[in-house]
Amino acid sequence: MPERKRVAVLADSDTRWKWGATTARRLVPDHQLTGYLLRGRATPTARQLGEVGVRADRLAEVTCAEFLAEIERERYDVVVLALVGGAVQAVVHGARALWPTPARRPVLVTGYVGVVYEKLADGLLLRHGADLVLANSRHDAERFRAVYEGVGADAGAVTETALPFLGGAPYEPAGSRAHTVVFAVQPSVPDSRADRAYLLERAARHARKHPDREVLIKLRSKPGEHTTHLEEQPYQRLAEKIPGGLPANCRLVYGNMGEVLDGTDLLVTVSSTAALESLHRSIPTAVLTDLGIREALGNHHFLGSGCLASWDQLDAGLLPEGDPVWLAAQGVRTPGAPSPADAGPAGGPASAVPGAAAGGDAYAVARAKVAGLLAATRLPSPAPYYTLTTASGYLPGILARHRLAPDGRPLPGTARQEAGESRLRRRLRAHLREAARGAYRHGVQRVAPVIRRLGEL
Repeated sequence: MPERKRVAVLADSDTRWKWGATTARRLVPDHQLTGYLLRGRATPTARQLGEVGVRADRLAEVTCAEFLAEIERERYDVVVLALVGGAVQAVVHGARALWPTPARRPVLVTGYVGVVYEKLADGLLLRHGADLVLANSRHDAERFRAVYEGVGADAGAVTETALPFLGGAPYEPAGSRAHTVVFAVQPSVPDSRADRAYLLERAARHARKHPDREVLIKLRSKPGEHTTHLEEQPYQRLAEKIPGGLPANCRLVYGNMGEVLDGTDLLVTVSSTAALESLHRSIPTAVLTDLGIREALGNHHFLGSGCLASWDQLDAGLLPEGDPVWLAAQGVRTPGAPSPADAGPAGGPASAVPGAAAGGDAYAVARAKVAGLLAATRLPSPAPYYTLTTASGYLPGILARHRLAPDGRPLPGTARQEAGESRLRRRLRAHLREAARGAYRHGVQRVAPVIRRLGEL
């Protein structure tokens, strides 16, 4: 029996852990998974990790320098970097310093956790140097290659796949159960208190107009917890300000998005990746236009999708349907197409494996690339586009934020300093999280974000 491959996932938030761990499953179905959480603002809590529902054989919280020491010592076969662009670039340069010449090293994989609607060039160039840069659709793959080719960088790492957590049973109408509308909120879109209060009030108004429906406000985190994006105006607090409170058929909920979608008849959002999960299952999906169609909101990504709609239209009974051509370009199953589960890799849960619009296995090419790299005796040193030659005024600052020198090596004294700080930092973060929760509970809303930011220092 072949030996199980050793895979490490480094993630910096709950959603990126979900993406990284499920990506590892698709790329290397038979593996031993070790999880690492990058210490920082968005380091997820045990509750958040449990809600994601993807477990590792081992899980540890680390700094960038500590992770680099781990991958040098542990000799992983594949390393999935589920991080913001700057952190990916730091690890790539760190790996370049560890293996400056062709060597037996891990295959480096990175990508995006969802819809890419901002910082396209910046984020992609910071990810350049990984062996595979995964694109969640044909649309994204074409854009990614154009960026790399536009600066004269090698675009060979760009590999078309699909969001790894697309799956679940196709939608079936409610039948005898209550029609359920789910408003999937986002931590920072929109960001203003007025806009967020407006959207919440419209969800509550929809519940009042349709007393036979259940309206669920799907939240990402509890007060004091961290997410990929900072949530300055949590819906929990805004709900307390609604005159008379939320109607009886409207409530706040948490939980795994896939499980929530199992009972959803209409998914409503501004621009959440949950829209793609919903569309993949042929659930009626509305991307709100109430606040305009703007790049800052991310809903411009859904132009041509057939899903753009307002609360007024939803109140009147509209159930949007996704456009098949747009869905196919986004790597989402089109209505009536065979389930991509039919072509899933052996050993994995077939119902959770995404695929091309026509029912193919979207990860076949990526798996083949990884297998080819693993079969090589030696891999070349990582070759990022950003170097001291191409970005001497940008790169050193990115690396310094992760306590790496411009050559990618840990700054002098980093290991000793981090070891001394780690215990104190863990205790301090625990106290600050509790203080932030207390501030929210007592309504000191302006103080809570300040307390949370202290935990980042």
